[in-house]
Amino acid sequence: MGTMDGQVAVVTGANSGIGRETAHGLASLGATVVLACRNAERAAGAVAELRRRGVAGELDTVALDLADLSSVEACAGELTGRFDRLDVLVNNAGGIWSSRQVTAQGFEQTIGVNHLGPYLLTRLLLGRLVASAPSRIVNLSSVGHHFAAFGMRFEDLQSERAYVSLEAYARSKLANLLFTRELARRLAGRAVVVHAAHPGAVRSGFGMDGDLGGVQGIGNRVVRAFEITPEAGARTPVFLASSPEAARSTGGYWVRRRPGHASRRARSDAAAARLWQVSEELLAGAGHPAPPMPS
Repeated sequence: MGTMDGQVAVVTGANSGIGRETAHGLASLGATVVLACRNAERAAGAVAELRRRGVAGELDTVALDLADLSSVEACAGELTGRFDRLDVLVNNAGGIWSSRQVTAQGFEQTIGVNHLGPYLLTRLLLGRLVASAPSRIVNLSSVGHHFAAFGMRFEDLQSERAYVSLEAYARSKLANLLFTRELARRLAGRAVVVHAAHPGAVRSGFGMDGDLGGVQGIGNRVVRAFEITPEAGARTPVFLASSPEAARSTGGYWVRRRPGHASRRARSDAAAARLWQVSEELLAGAGHPAPPMPS
């Protein structure tokens, strides 16, 4: 890992699990770390926990609810107002839901929280990331993207015809990889490295807040005995955010700090470009357009 002295890093969903351990890892390397979390009390608790574990560097918090694009815009505005540089953005927060729910703007919640929210946040912070270059963006995806058997299903992106939670989740993770691919292409030559990571099957709070019910909820609890720790899960995003090795390429998919095997659908330039355009249209239609790409 490289030193991060003087750098500012934002980690979404950092109040627990992989996000908190990623914040710990980046702070231990010398970065000022901002924990972007939905729940202010849990965010404060995470900061207190990191202090108890010996983190002496600067830790800060900011409110972020990815299910509400107004919150995403407010978060980005607060970050750019408080920090004159941004070196690392880790889009870690996400979720899975047994039943179909919608965000504040009416998007199906899985694609809304796991893709559209991080997409808008990244676009809003991109100017500051470009100005602070060399900088990095790390998008948390999943090996589960392989189970998006029908690709993005653009004809029913909001799962209005049929909702299957695992399929919706797999498509959202495929979206993370396609977004990474297209963003890296559009940022070519700008010294902003973009990578996606599968952290592993991690024993965290993922799906444990009543989001998964019935058989899925039971299964989620059963498999926890076989999952890795959040500390182990954070190693890949910390590596991508800090190591000299990860800075030698862009647009990659990484597993266990090594290049991973993305699905054929995740390697489609046409699907990546289409998802970008569809995301732009959805956000604009909801009254929260993404800003132009930095010149």
